[in-house]
Amino acid sequence: MRRKSSAAQKRRVALAIATALGLGYFPKAPGTFGSLAGILLSWILLKLWPHTSLWEAVPRLVNLPIPYIVPAIAATLSIGLVGLWAASRASDCLAAKDPQIVVVDEVSGQLLATLFTFGSTERYLDGMTNFRDGFWWRGDPNWKYLVAGFILFRVFDIWKPFPARRAELLPGGLGIMADDWVAGAYAALGLWLIRALRF
Repeated sequence: MRRKSSAAQKRRVALAIATALGLGYFPKAPGTFGSLAGILLSWILLKLWPHTSLWEAVPRLVNLPIPYIVPAIAATLSIGLVGLWAASRASDCLAAKDPQIVVVDEVSGQLLATLFTFGSTERYLDGMTNFRDGFWWRGDPNWKYLVAGFILFRVFDIWKPFPARRAELLPGGLGIMADDWVAGAYAALGLWLIRALRF
């Protein structure tokens, strides 16, 4: 009895994560709502992380500054791995290769598209000697870049440039998630270019 209860609970948790707390149940454009959730999560994480470094914000917590790239990688990996588990479970529970209600892949891909592009470009565009500063300090989460990141990700997610379509063929949750990671990487590169050109 306990095993059945535990299995049912895991199923509910997996579906809640896979659907981004129910956003996947929207009858129209659930993937778009999943991407919007990724934008919101990116904005929250950017606001939570100190403008410069953790050392300046909480000097007694650590002895060395923690670069912005570290929490960006940690957040992206965490969401990606949890999403991978949830997508795999949801796919098994629903007996479908890529259920439409599963939108955690859009959340994860959108996070990849936007979170890594908010290193402080202003610090290293003035000279190559300061390039590494973009990995230490975060820039301000400008709404224009968030909108651009959202649009770019949706375009690449629908277009599915190489190797996104091949990634879709991977088994289980990996196939659900991987094509959105590819789209997120393409969108991040596009957003980096937009920021570098200072549009």
